[in-house]
Amino acid sequence: MSNKVRKAGFQVLKKHKKRLADTSMRELFAHDDDRFSAYSASFGDMLLDYSKNRIDSQSMAALFDLARETDVEGRRDRMWAGEPINITEHRSVLHMALRYGGDEAVMVEGADVMPAVRDVLARIKGFSNDVRDGAIRGALGDQFTDVVNIGIGGSDLGPAMVTLALAPYTRANLRAHYVSNVDGAHMHDTLKGLDPARTLFIIASKTFTTDETMTNAHTARKWLADALGEQAVNDHFAAVSTNIEGCQAFGIREDRIFGFWDWVGGRYSVWSAIGLPVAIAVGYDNFEAFLRGAYEMDQHFLTAPLEENLPVIMGLLGVWYRNAWGFATYAVLPYDQRLSRFPAYLQQQDMESNGKSVTLGGKTTPWETGPVIWGEPGTNGQHAFYQLIHQGTSVIPCDFLVAANPHEELPPHHAKLVANCFAQSEALMLGKSEEEVISELKGTGLSKAEIKALTPHKVFPGNRPSNTILYSRLDPATLGKLVALYEHKVFVQGTIWNVNSYDQWGVELGKQLAKALLPKVEGAASAESHDSSTRGLLDHFHALKG
Repeated sequence: MSNKVRKAGFQVLKKHKKRLADTSMRELFAHDDDRFSAYSASFGDMLLDYSKNRIDSQSMAALFDLARETDVEGRRDRMWAGEPINITEHRSVLHMALRYGGDEAVMVEGADVMPAVRDVLARIKGFSNDVRDGAIRGALGDQFTDVVNIGIGGSDLGPAMVTLALAPYTRANLRAHYVSNVDGAHMHDTLKGLDPARTLFIIASKTFTTDETMTNAHTARKWLADALGEQAVNDHFAAVSTNIEGCQAFGIREDRIFGFWDWVGGRYSVWSAIGLPVAIAVGYDNFEAFLRGAYEMDQHFLTAPLEENLPVIMGLLGVWYRNAWGFATYAVLPYDQRLSRFPAYLQQQDMESNGKSVTLGGKTTPWETGPVIWGEPGTNGQHAFYQLIHQGTSVIPCDFLVAANPHEELPPHHAKLVANCFAQSEALMLGKSEEEVISELKGTGLSKAEIKALTPHKVFPGNRPSNTILYSRLDPATLGKLVALYEHKVFVQGTIWNVNSYDQWGVELGKQLAKALLPKVEGAASAESHDSSTRGLLDHFHALKG
């Protein structure tokens, strides 16, 4: 599909934006009693309410037309057929195969990948069950009470987010910890409360060469060997990697090495052996339910008409605001404390995928691509940054996420949480007019002059868009659906923007320069070849080090 078609599609969207620019959502709701019904969609018990967006039937029709013109459906089907849509690395993109629950073959380069996928899942099941029930123990015969996952990026964000989200399914005597930062404080603070005899480490690195991960891995190895001896290493370490020789040289037995494939991107890998610490923490049955929820969302994405397809609708609304309205950021606001890492997880999933400025054809993109994704749980965010969302100069579209049923019976906590969630989306849509502010202030005893002075500060512009995703309970299957929903949203947007959502060359340059700088930081080489800023920083660093 040519860039000319996309440019034309974006111009159509901008015309609809101009047509709607002077119409508030208040007016849209006032003129349409059925707006909620028209602009909401469901999948199972999951509801997407997108009625509080600056849209009407014409603009939504234009968005669905754009999806068809850019061949979202065709590219989706080619992805699932195993075609190498990751063109810069000549790879298929088949994270959906990792949770596929059907009976048909899933083909990559003429071979069915499902037997290998299911073999790894069976090994995860066996190993996680054995750790949980004590069949696998430490070198001194102690049952493991702590599992430390050492990884970074997708090898950390995914399993860490899922483990926290599914905390009600964990048990107190088997704790999962995640170390990612090469800052020694992260490893130090994790290890200081642990007993080496009861600690299992999982090294998550496909190549077993990732610098941050391997630095942390060797520190953990030394900590364990100093306490229990070298011979204890192979009883306390497992790995998720394709580098069997590297793992064995480290001291990890082959039966504790779990592989995955080059058609699985790191930020889409939590469904693979990267999810091993999750399976240990919550039990394999719950991990399997997590996979099943994602599979169900996959089937919805693959088969539902565009107009009823939750990932498609969310993806198109994101394009609408990025390319027609020029909104540069997007907030994800879960009203669930256990989803506190979900926005950070989505930052990588979205920004590493669609943070691109070159099209699939190698040309500079003539339109804006991925927004900045950020967020925190409600209600904490309400006392931090919601001020800017409500009254700041930038419009920030938001996703609110909330469950109808909590895991805890602690009334009135959940009722207050839900009331705040619904109130925020309503407030963003309605705002508060000058007339409403004056009417409120008249009964406060303030003088006319005081009311006049205070009124501008209390006016809320409103007309600020949001989606609300409401579901029954944050259980493993629901979490799987949510993660897959956002994965497919990213795919839709990447297809429309004509970028490769499945490479990440932007992370490489900093790594290369860091390797070159290391001997200069250590004082073993001259910094003369660097720019004056870098030289100045190095000089001051060495001065501070003494």
